[in-house]
Amino acid sequence: MNSHPSRTARRRYGTHLSLTWWKPIVLIVVPPVAMIILQIILFTIVGLIDHGSAQEEAVGPLQLLAVNLSMGITGVLTVPLISRWAKVPWRTILSFPRAFDRRRLASYLLWALGATALANGSLALFAPGQTPWVGFGVTGTTAALLVVIMLTTPLAAVSEELMFRGAMMPAVASWVRPERIALALGAVVSSLAFAVTHLATDPWLFGYHVFLGLATAVMAIRSRGLEAPIGFHVANNTFTAALNTLLAGGGDFSVARTAGSGGPHLLIPAFFVLTLVLVVWRREGRAAELPMVRTRDAKTAR
Repeated sequence: MNSHPSRTARRRYGTHLSLTWWKPIVLIVVPPVAMIILQIILFTIVGLIDHGSAQEEAVGPLQLLAVNLSMGITGVLTVPLISRWAKVPWRTILSFPRAFDRRRLASYLLWALGATALANGSLALFAPGQTPWVGFGVTGTTAALLVVIMLTTPLAAVSEELMFRGAMMPAVASWVRPERIALALGAVVSSLAFAVTHLATDPWLFGYHVFLGLATAVMAIRSRGLEAPIGFHVANNTFTAALNTLLAGGGDFSVARTAGSGGPHLLIPAFFVLTLVLVVWRREGRAAELPMVRTRDAKTAR
């Protein structure tokens, strides 16, 4: 279990790290708890500045900045930690065994943007009463929220993928040797941790976050990297937050996580997420077949 990945047969993303048994436990517990504690501290500071309650469902510019910074700081610091523990270059957290592909990221970002737009449009059409939208409005609060969203929401989304799919999933997978069991264990544990950190007390909403974690884990494993999960997470969080801001009537937008906030309407965005998973699965299958075809052609030419 302690050998370097290059000395083992474990060459697939998600099973490419080798750690002592206690280190995955630390990665399951410490970064999420640190993120929540940092969030509470920042929320307290925000409350002292604007005299508002950090526990309210309304999210203003400072509250959103506190959330995104807590995620960003924790996620970014997780990468050098696991890189040092596993004794692998930090780039292998982004993709393995291939190199990180920016064109892949851009492609999946566009696919995810389309899926997110369709999901929100479908919610407006089939479940308008389940959206937080009150009407279009642009005020100083709207402008401030949009600035915070554009500057920090992508950072928070990337950091979550680094923490849960890049570090935690392969760390947990290092507990067992059979590849399929390792991948399943890593995906399930990291998805549950991902859902817990969102602090949703509604069963539907909690289940939806578990589903999102599993979906992005499948994307990462199939594509051998984080381009697809990052693309989806950035597009989904940024587009949805911007849309909620523009339709908040000029004020703060709301994020409900308590009992009763979820429901069957979450099956609508889940459908589009599943569609994106299938797109990644098909595209990556073709990408894997191409080198094999080139190899056969080269051998035939000889």
